[in-house]
Amino acid sequence: MKIAILGSGVIGVTSAWYLAKAGHEVTVIDRQDGPALETSFANAGEISPGYASPWAAPGIPMKAVKWLMMKHAPLILRPHADMAMLRWLVAMLGNCNARDYAINKSRMVRLAEFSRDCLIALRGETGIRYDERSRGTLQLFREQKQLDGIGKDIAVLQADGVPFEVLDRAGCIAAEPGLAASTAPIVGGLRLPNDETGDCFKFTNALAAMAAAKGVEFRNGINIQRLIEEGGRIVRVETDKGSVSADVFLVAMGSFSPQLVAPLSIRLPVYPVKGYSLTVPIVDEARAPVSTLLDESYKVAITRLGDRIRVGGMAEISGFSRDLPPERRATLEHSAGSLFPGGGDLEAASFWCGLRPMTPDSTPVIGPTRVSNLFLNTGHGTLGWTMACGSAHVITDLIGGRRPAIEASDLAISRY
Repeated sequence: MKIAILGSGVIGVTSAWYLAKAGHEVTVIDRQDGPALETSFANAGEISPGYASPWAAPGIPMKAVKWLMMKHAPLILRPHADMAMLRWLVAMLGNCNARDYAINKSRMVRLAEFSRDCLIALRGETGIRYDERSRGTLQLFREQKQLDGIGKDIAVLQADGVPFEVLDRAGCIAAEPGLAASTAPIVGGLRLPNDETGDCFKFTNALAAMAAAKGVEFRNGINIQRLIEEGGRIVRVETDKGSVSADVFLVAMGSFSPQLVAPLSIRLPVYPVKGYSLTVPIVDEARAPVSTLLDESYKVAITRLGDRIRVGGMAEISGFSRDLPPERRATLEHSAGSLFPGGGDLEAASFWCGLRPMTPDSTPVIGPTRVSNLFLNTGHGTLGWTMACGSAHVITDLIGGRRPAIEASDLAISRY
């Protein structure tokens, strides 16, 4: 079949790879000049299936009030007249209960674990390189109550057969020796030894080159305007440089997906949640992280990427704003500087932001729509890099009329 993929972030490019491998003729269309130049460009770099957890959880509304008042706030709300924001917030709060949390986390871990297996297989098949490491992820707790509250997450990890370790301060330092120089309070951590790290931008561009060698056509610098439906099918996508016809259309445009499908009477509950990152040159290897550390207090991930440290985090609900407030940079510098002092040159760091496409239940939307030849692969939030290969594998099977390797019916938009 001839397939048009709309969007060339990590989700669109991995989808193109798997669809081309399955024998389809694939065209990828994106407004940027190359792959992974928006949300996939400078994300936290972690591939952490076991930490695939819904943002909507019991107690989050009360925690959110506290977070909004913090100097180095992990959550920032900048409300404005936006009904989409209001609907998304209401729906997210509706998922903040134990029952929905367990359901959402279980399906997120299912997809994320499958995705890691797909990534390992892809790496073995192609030899792709992207500053990858397989040294695990450490969720670090600065307060005892954080460590005491991990029971529900451990229960899900045990149910899904995900290996884990509960560590004291000494165990955390053994896993991440650079922490020995930190004067920050460290009461313990939860470590997942099977997690990985890697540069999403490098991976996406390397895979795009491999996909192009398989015949995938990348049309860059093209603004997608609208999908044209006739007789219950999409017949073409119109752009500022002409129209493109195909047998199947796959929307992988992240936070911009809802606007494209809304004229088709498809309400896609994806909203941008802004995240920030620093890319820091390493100046002292002994004081730098060896893998990924999650600073639970500030919701910041600190990841080793080759000769750089990627520091990413925060959740800012502010629509499609792309400004770079200095106070957000200060939060990232505080987290990294207090845990790995002297490891990197924070003053020389580059500062970036991206719009994460979040659903109210934190689970991506992968699968068919009411339009017979229109499919979705979007809404991955903070986990696009973690879930990319698995999501692409699933959507390739669905488009090809095959049963996916994992249960996927609860990933489709029909769950709403």
